Amino acid sequence: MLAMHHMTPVEVTQISNLHTLILEINSEVALFRDLLIHVGQSRDCPELREKIRKLRRSCVEACKHTAALILPQIRTAIAEGILTDNPHLVLLFYLAQLFLRELIKSHRLVQVIPMDMSGYYENRAGPSNLGNVISQILLCKQITPDFNQEELCSITKDSQEIARILQELQEFMPQQESYLERTIALTTEINGPWPAKRRRGSLYKNMGLLCCVSRPNYL
Repeated sequence: MLAMHHMTPVEVTQISNLHTLILEINSEVALFRDLLIHVGQSRDCPELREKIRKLRRSCVEACKHTAALILPQIRTAIAEGILTDNPHLVLLFYLAQLFLRELIKSHRLVQVIPMDMSGYYENRAGPSNLGNVISQILLCKQITPDFNQEELCSITKDSQEIARILQELQEFMPQQESYLERTIALTTEINGPWPAKRRRGSLYKNMGLLCCVSRPNYL
């Protein structure tokens, strides 16, 4: 339950801001999922891939920002001996879970259905090619950036960031919510499309294996 005390105007504003942020993340995760449905379909094109990339980055930053607002509040309350359930934390936890699954799916889609983005960025202010420019100077040859590989590296980085946020949030999840989450996870393991022993590894192994030598140019 929420702690019952008189809220100051600052606290009211903070709660209102968190509410708005959660709604925005909910909308972005839903839109991200909807856009991924079109990958490999008739509407798939460089513009769609760029829209997906920008939305992914926006959603990651929104999750990081919201977690950075919620977690200090929870830690302060616990330090002061105030036991309180934070509905925004619970909602962010479940939204981040959904987003992580969509990130993993998007990684697979880029692997299986790559898109030629070279023409798209030729005359646009797209990803920074500073790394490639330096390499071209040092090696004295033209280097064509691999946009799909950079996207895979960027998705992996974002997946790791969301997984880290989930770990931090889970520490403060209400007990009944933690039980619900374990039940859902167990049901998924039993009824999911992969054998139980392989499912967890299948979801997360690419995040560890696909390491980038350098940071994606457009981050």
